[in-house]
Amino acid sequence: MDYEKDININPDALDVEWLNQPSLMLKYCKALAEERKRSDLLKEKVDVARAELDKDIRTNPDKFDIEKITETAVQNTIITQGAYKEAFNIYIDSKYRVEICTAAVRAMDQRKDALEQLVKLFGQQYFAGPSVPRDLSKEWEQNKHQERANTAVGSMTRRRS
Repeated sequence: MDYEKDININPDALDVEWLNQPSLMLKYCKALAEERKRSDLLKEKVDVARAELDKDIRTNPDKFDIEKITETAVQNTIITQGAYKEAFNIYIDSKYRVEICTAAVRAMDQRKDALEQLVKLFGQQYFAGPSVPRDLSKEWEQNKHQERANTAVGSMTRRRS
């Protein structure tokens, strides 16, 4: 899944982004659930490998070069066996994928929060173009100048009549 692409927001299409948000969240929640399920199944395989090795070690200690069967000796022997190490490494990889999916779900939740804030900013006209502040004294002077010009033109037209 390409969650790094999916978390991006187009501020010019907030309505479309909001419409996509629920399906994106569902997509990543489902992916997380699938990875957790896979990880749980792999954990079960690790436990089975451990149990089988434990039984085999206790049944045939000579096969594993164990002179005295102790809990520590059995556990230490289990973790050095290839079948256990392979199952455990696959399980560790699945836990990593679960963490990545968890991060993606959190990113989608952050995306929702970002969309909410962008909509608020939009409502406050944050994205509107810049407005030039008015220079009231200059406008007042121009208005007075215009009034004087109008008065002068009016006087001239009255004199001609």
